[in-house]
Amino acid sequence: MECITESDLIRWSEALAAIARSGLGFTESLYEQERYEEVLAVAADMRVAAGRGTLDPSALVQEWMKGAGDGALGYVTPKVAVGAVVGNDDGEILLIQRADSGVWLYPTGWADIGYSPAEVAVKEVGEETGIIAEVESFVAVFDGLRRGFSAVPLYSLIFKLRPVGGSLARHPLECLDVGWFDRDSLPDPLAGAGNWVDIAFQAIDAEAPIPYFDPPRSDVWIPEGEPLPPADRRRVTGHTEEQTHG
Repeated sequence: MECITESDLIRWSEALAAIARSGLGFTESLYEQERYEEVLAVAADMRVAAGRGTLDPSALVQEWMKGAGDGALGYVTPKVAVGAVVGNDDGEILLIQRADSGVWLYPTGWADIGYSPAEVAVKEVGEETGIIAEVESFVAVFDGLRRGFSAVPLYSLIFKLRPVGGSLARHPLECLDVGWFDRDSLPDPLAGAGNWVDIAFQAIDAEAPIPYFDPPRSDVWIPEGEPLPPADRRRVTGHTEEQTHG
């Protein structure tokens, strides 16, 4: 069995917290409410044990409780982010330098209510880079906790877009810089390159890229060790898996 890692503890604690908050949203039993609150306390202790940040267990429980609701509205699910792989005729990818961290990444943002995921991708590209783009295909869906690039439950939906107008103009608040880059001249620091660079350039080079998703595990809750490594990604279609190596 793999050694238990920080990523494992974070994934388990977030799962327990989600189960407990969802349970609080559906039960009217005082006894069950108390049990769910105890589960939240255990989940908070696990999250603190992971060692990421300076979290206080009681403060974390209070923060989680703010997201508890009644019925379906209280059922806790992962957040959804939407990203855009935009490639030009020269095979270059459109990247932004994020103002909050200084790292370079493709345009991305939280899914907005009232927009479809593809519409969010178009909006994010326009707002963050000044480029007008059209969606061509779906590229990938990533599990942020499993791949280790998010400390909160997160699914990231990635679309392929092509530029049809506009000019480079960074968002004054969200971006420090923006530009087109070929694979041999990617900027530094690059966010989570092992998670997406191969898949992004495969999408840019292909007319109809095969969508990627993290393959199902035989047992979801056993320790995984480190997050999925770049050299062991699997492109999954139907019932077959093809190893890809970057």
